[in-house]
Amino acid sequence: MLVWAGVFAVGVYFVGVPTSDPLIAFGWLWLATVAWRNYEPWRTHLRFLRDWLPICLLLVLYNVSRGYADRLFDPHVTELIAFDKWAFGGLTGGLTPTEWLQDHLWQPGVVQWWEVVVSLVYFSHFLTLPTIAVVLWMRSRPQWARFMRRWFLLCVFGLITYFLYPAAPPWWAALPEHGSLIDAERISTNGWNAVGLHSAGNTLNALQVEASNPVAAMPSLHTAFAFMAVVFFLPRVRRLWWPLLLAYPLSMTFTLVYTAEHWVIDVLVGWAYVGVVFLVVGAGERWWAQRGHVKSARRGRTLG
Repeated sequence: MLVWAGVFAVGVYFVGVPTSDPLIAFGWLWLATVAWRNYEPWRTHLRFLRDWLPICLLLVLYNVSRGYADRLFDPHVTELIAFDKWAFGGLTGGLTPTEWLQDHLWQPGVVQWWEVVVSLVYFSHFLTLPTIAVVLWMRSRPQWARFMRRWFLLCVFGLITYFLYPAAPPWWAALPEHGSLIDAERISTNGWNAVGLHSAGNTLNALQVEASNPVAAMPSLHTAFAFMAVVFFLPRVRRLWWPLLLAYPLSMTFTLVYTAEHWVIDVLVGWAYVGVVFLVVGAGERWWAQRGHVKSARRGRTLG
């Protein structure tokens, strides 16, 4: 496992974070499972590829199709600015939360310590859910299946919304070619420079420009994924630990708003989507389980 960790660290330092392709990310995670359970026969390790290939292909399709989500309708932005100002303008002097936070915390040309934390939190989006899914796959296949059903329905809901309601983020609204509607800068990768991981920041910057849909702000799947990761485990931990777990989606929320990646309304909708997904999937699982019990009872009566 130490060998894998060393190779991964070297790759991140020289090449960048493996976020451009789900197949690459899951390839690294598969190698991690091999390193962690190197005593298992190879047929056991190959089951990972069998179980995960359809899922990886779905994620690839999701990433590719998301880039075309802004072809049907013009992007929305003015109503998002209006909501954030309406909801928080009384506290921010009429500014959006993004503008207010950057006015108070960001200094051009200076990387503060909290920007390192912000960049790490932002980057965690790309590995948190895949890592949780891989751990569940190794420990409990039923729990893995429950997790994956929620994850992919959340992705589907997000993708549908991107097509029907393309929404521009704060950094897009701040560009001169879009009217400089607000005063903000995209700073989600600034912290990498302070810790010497220039390649990681450069890779993320390139992905943000070349491989992502610039008007896929609504809902914020960054926050939704972070919230889902926590909500899935809340019933399994003591309430004493809930504040610690909930600190993760809240820190992701701060990160996204501060770095001009999302409006607050995007975050709120992302949280709502998580709630809807858990209700829908939970209802479906209960219906399926009840259906199985009915079939078993019928077979029992037939045999009797």
